Amino acid sequence: MSTRTNLRVHKSPRFSFLSEDQKETIFHGMLKVLRDTGANVHHEAARDLLKKHGCKVDGVRVYFPPKLVREALSTLPLMTTIYDWEGNEKIYIEENRSYFGPGPTLVYFRDPYTLERRKCLRKDAEIVARVCDALPNIGFVEGLISISDVQPGLEDVYEFADMIQNTTTPIMAWAFDRGGARDIHRIAVAMAGGEEAFERKPNYILYSEPISPLVSDFHAMDKLVYCAEHGIPQDYSPCSIGGATVPATHAGQITVGLSESMVGVVVAQLINPGTCVILGGVQSILDMRRAIYSYGAPELHILSGGLTEMARYCGLPMFGTAGCTDTKTMDIQAGIEAALSIHPSMLTGANFVHDCGYTESGKTGDIFQTVLDDEIIGMSRIIERGVEVNEETLAIDVINDVGPGGHFLYEDHTMKWFRDHWRPTLMDRNSYEDWTSKGSLTMKDRIINKTRDIIENYEGPISKVPGDVKKDIQKILDEAEERVRTKSSK
Repeated sequence: MSTRTNLRVHKSPRFSFLSEDQKETIFHGMLKVLRDTGANVHHEAARDLLKKHGCKVDGVRVYFPPKLVREALSTLPLMTTIYDWEGNEKIYIEENRSYFGPGPTLVYFRDPYTLERRKCLRKDAEIVARVCDALPNIGFVEGLISISDVQPGLEDVYEFADMIQNTTTPIMAWAFDRGGARDIHRIAVAMAGGEEAFERKPNYILYSEPISPLVSDFHAMDKLVYCAEHGIPQDYSPCSIGGATVPATHAGQITVGLSESMVGVVVAQLINPGTCVILGGVQSILDMRRAIYSYGAPELHILSGGLTEMARYCGLPMFGTAGCTDTKTMDIQAGIEAALSIHPSMLTGANFVHDCGYTESGKTGDIFQTVLDDEIIGMSRIIERGVEVNEETLAIDVINDVGPGGHFLYEDHTMKWFRDHWRPTLMDRNSYEDWTSKGSLTMKDRIINKTRDIIENYEGPISKVPGDVKKDIQKILDEAEERVRTKSSK
């Protein structure tokens, strides 16, 4: 049988929210906003740098010439690789490759045993890290928490220290300020085996957030400068609220969100051309009836998808949002809203998709939701793969050998290819009799059982962390405590 050459190319199914003309229009809209409206940059050194390179500066307001924005985009890296702390490649940032993970800084946490909503504790960082390490479809880790039982001002550092020792999945870290960013970087360097090893194989990304509309506050910009100076891959992404902090129209919201991230792109490229900057963030609407920033709204999927396309248009990686819900507990709504956000995120090709485990409209972290999301991501991956068409998969010879009325159960071809079929770990496919004999477990029951099994039986990589590295991390934590105490006493 001859093989058609053009059938060797296998393309995954994709869809777009924006036409090429619409992307071009939004891009030029962003250039006009930065040129005519400008952005407030509350960081004197950054303003001086921008002024030196042709920006008009009026107080804290900075106006960006389009040429400068285009020049910054021209120096962006074609690809970036993130490794685990053992030096293994884990994330390769390229077009249409998506990695999913939890989100950061939630006030409450769903206790895995009492199921009660409570304040976040330090032990939760370890739980989230180990569970994520065990889940095959989670590609990066954030904490889902804001720790309440450590020295105030060090929640970021303790979270990172505990997570990086309990997972080899790369971490998207956050920090209050440059001091926290520096402590986190020192821990990452210790885990990597030194500064040179980290420079060759970075093992984390730092997340910072400008403020909508069009404000880069001091700490967000200061962290961006620190990352650019040290070659740390970073995410500079706003949390935009349609109808509140940005226009209620989708095109207006995407334009403002793109403009806010672009401020960080320009500054980072001026400091260190070629450094990795990711844009995106949470893009959703304000529910005017309830004053809720909706994490389950269908508009979130449209806005995230549209901004993903704009990121690709600009040559930037995208930090999207999915796997989250407005509901308060494990129920049907949680599954519906998570699935309807995860699948579009994958098919539009966002590179990093966070908030898998966000519930209660971004107030409560729920590791059960993350476990459910992992199953949904696995299902979506199968759909993303599409249909591979070649001589082997067409199976014409096998069809001919079996013939009409036969079956394929014992064919070598079947034995080889059925293993590619997706196998659920949570979805139920038992017969009714088997289901009842096993306790008639609901989806909620199965999620709880799987999550607790991981917590109780999956150790993670903590035993592989060298003793001297653990001592180095403890020393960094002790010095961070002293730094915060000294700062608070002034």
